[in-house]
Amino acid sequence: MKRLYHGAAYYPELWPAADMARDISEMRRLGINVVRMGDFAWSTMEPNEGEISLDFFRQVMDRLHEAEIAVVFCTPTASPPVWLTHGHPERWFVGESGRPMSHGSRQHVSYEHPAVRSACVRIAEACARELGHHPALIAWQIDNEFKCHVAEDFSAPAIEAWHGWLARRYGTIQNLNTAWGTDVWSHRYQSFEQVPAPVAAPFLHSASLSTAFRMFSRERIAEFMEEQCAAIRRHSAAPITHNFGLTFSVNFERMARDLGFVSFDDYPSSANWAHLVFDCDIFRAAKPGRAFWLMETSVSHNGWLGNNEPPHPRGFLRAEAVATYALGGEAFCYWLWRQPRTGAELPHSAVMTPWFKPSIGYESVREVEYARAALEPLLTQCRPAPAEVALIWSDLGRAMMQTEPLGARTGYTVDYLATLRCWHRAVVDLGLHRDVRFEGAPLDGVKLLITPLMPHVSPAFLKKAEEFVRGGGVWLCLPITGTRAPEHAAQTEAALGEIEKLAGVQTAFAYPITDTGATGTAFDVTVELAGWCCALRSENSNTDTLGTIRTDRLPPGLAFLTQTRLGAGWIVLLGAEPRGGGEHELRQRLIEHCAKLAALRRRFDVTPGIVVGPRALSNGRERWVVVDLEGKGGVLRLPTDATDAVSNRVVKKGAVEIAPYDWRAFDL
Repeated sequence: MKRLYHGAAYYPELWPAADMARDISEMRRLGINVVRMGDFAWSTMEPNEGEISLDFFRQVMDRLHEAEIAVVFCTPTASPPVWLTHGHPERWFVGESGRPMSHGSRQHVSYEHPAVRSACVRIAEACARELGHHPALIAWQIDNEFKCHVAEDFSAPAIEAWHGWLARRYGTIQNLNTAWGTDVWSHRYQSFEQVPAPVAAPFLHSASLSTAFRMFSRERIAEFMEEQCAAIRRHSAAPITHNFGLTFSVNFERMARDLGFVSFDDYPSSANWAHLVFDCDIFRAAKPGRAFWLMETSVSHNGWLGNNEPPHPRGFLRAEAVATYALGGEAFCYWLWRQPRTGAELPHSAVMTPWFKPSIGYESVREVEYARAALEPLLTQCRPAPAEVALIWSDLGRAMMQTEPLGARTGYTVDYLATLRCWHRAVVDLGLHRDVRFEGAPLDGVKLLITPLMPHVSPAFLKKAEEFVRGGGVWLCLPITGTRAPEHAAQTEAALGEIEKLAGVQTAFAYPITDTGATGTAFDVTVELAGWCCALRSENSNTDTLGTIRTDRLPPGLAFLTQTRLGAGWIVLLGAEPRGGGEHELRQRLIEHCAKLAALRRRFDVTPGIVVGPRALSNGRERWVVVDLEGKGGVLRLPTDATDAVSNRVVKKGAVEIAPYDWRAFDL
């Protein structure tokens, strides 16, 4: 990184042209050095089909460049103009219920329809051809928040593409029937054209079909993004990104491959600040060596028609920005510059009000700029330090859990992202530096590997994990890991497949344990057990029982937590999720145990809510940027004497107070 960016989404097409001068003047006063624009402006760029003009946006970019404000330009395909769909219902997006989406919001078209797809690529290429060499341009953004409001497309063009995808994937219909076991309920198909999409049915479609359709849909949206990327690269060398959200129905690992850098949108409240840290940890690891961008956050309160979130407490926005920069971010950007006067998001906060006065978040934006200016010389000299802990994000695992949330029941939800966040929070609170890595990522530098909710463990991942353990690593296999075979089928050799051999265990019983009264005891903590349980028996002398199950529904002596020596490392296997009082404590004690087995070295002694972004300096030292996100203040204990990176004063080892929402930087 050469600089840190501080930006906002800017929509000059929605306001009088005379307002532009004061917009830009106020941006400079606040230190806004980048804007993102164009993402919802297709009707301005192409008011009638085939009549494309980018002149207005070129003029805006000219003015911004004069003011030394950089531009990220977006392709406008998230909200196509009415002429593309009016009178063409066959171009509408169709949801699972079979109901088409009319014009009036965004993401209402089927990207599978040839006319829609060609129009989208055409406008993307026009933007690149006309603006791709503008001196203000520093990056492109494809679309806006793919699949934010919708999931799988069930339109006729999508189902036609589905049949083609199946033919390419399976080759013959006999291969599909065998893989999916379609003789269940007499579902055997005679041709790919007979295979339905999982639209509403009397009961449920098979797990194999439902998960395959999710993965097909996510591949298709990735291909749509890649088509736009290719069109842009024909005319522009600027890097390309997309603003992700972890709740959206896309394949993050697949999509990140074709991007120059990744960005994400996050609107954390002060209560769920850990969600921001999770996002930083996954998107930092998504493109190793490339800084990420936080492309959208709110200056104060989130809001749309019918919902208004509370404003941030004073100081939180600055802490959010410091954490983003410290954990590997190059940019911290707001949605949006000026609060809208029309539309569906009228109450959403912005830097400026509709009547162009400072908003409730204005002074917080000023505080962010002071912090950015202080951090820029500190962070552009170094890179994020490597992590020794990696939690694995599996896009296939997420799709499988959406199809079959194993262990869920009334009153107990099994949610992929929420579960990963729980385990990630336990790692954060222990002061361990961590990545959230994609399933296909290498395990370079990792000493502790954690796999939450990974129902299918591919042969490639299993081989990688086994080599990792035999080489001295510790693999913490969390519940559900390994419970499903390829194509979303049940295991037939053992409940956890090949993992049982490596872990030296046998699953005696696999069943939903929630609300059965079962408890588990490990590390002197007793908790209720929940979710899908694999009750374990030790199968060899290298396997130790760390936690036992107590229930009147199983024979005594069964385990829910084991550890096995394998080569120079360990496999630690958890058979059920902790729940209720003590669950966070048990998670922390289990991770602490694994951290000791792995001999982790990068550890921060902090009170909960204090987050450290460790950075590697070229001289072999480390720079720790420390920030309080809880808002209560706290303590960092320095293991050695250090230098305050801002004041250059010596700070003695031991306790250092961090004020509420404040930050410090130390060289060690």
